[in-house]
Amino acid sequence: MAIKRERANVDPFSHEPPVPDAKRVVRREDWYGRDLSGEAYERFTFFDTDLTEAVAEGAVFDGCTFAGVKFNAARFTSTAFTNCTFKRCVFFDTRFEQCKAVGSLFQQCAYTVLEVRGGDWSFVALPGADLRKAVFDGVRMREADLTAARLEEAAVTCCDLSGAQLHSAQLMGADLRGSDLSALDPLTVAIGGTKIDLDQAGVIAGALGFEVG
Repeated sequence: MAIKRERANVDPFSHEPPVPDAKRVVRREDWYGRDLSGEAYERFTFFDTDLTEAVAEGAVFDGCTFAGVKFNAARFTSTAFTNCTFKRCVFFDTRFEQCKAVGSLFQQCAYTVLEVRGGDWSFVALPGADLRKAVFDGVRMREADLTAARLEEAAVTCCDLSGAQLHSAQLMGADLRGSDLSALDPLTVAIGGTKIDLDQAGVIAGALGFEVG
């Protein structure tokens, strides 16, 4: 399954994103508690669908658009959301374990008690996302766009953030221990009470021009 960073079908100014295929539309459906394990959806558009307490293991969503979808208390395991667009979605107590979100875009979404453990979220776009107190543990997030993201008191531990865009990110009180911070410019982020380990301190000191040792 090819991974492409396409955004041609996304219109940030319209109330609803364009529908690439009118025959693949799920609108205002009640999928409360639905088990989506093993199911596959390609280029589907989900409008105002309720996926509260939905579960999925090994499901595949490729090139899909989710607009106004509720993911409250949903649990996803080894599920792929590749090249998807999430617009005005709600993630309350949502958990992703060993999932793939490569190339996906998140816009104007709400995140409360979001937990992501393992998996590949490389090239994901979360600019300006309010991820306060969210958990990202052991996640591959290479070249992720976290520009101006709010990560106060978030746990972003043991993550691969190589090449990530972190300009203007808010990192006060965040736990970054064990993560790759080689792309972090400490002069362009807000810090204070941010937790890092000794190896990371050396990387940051080097970025500031210090010679360590």
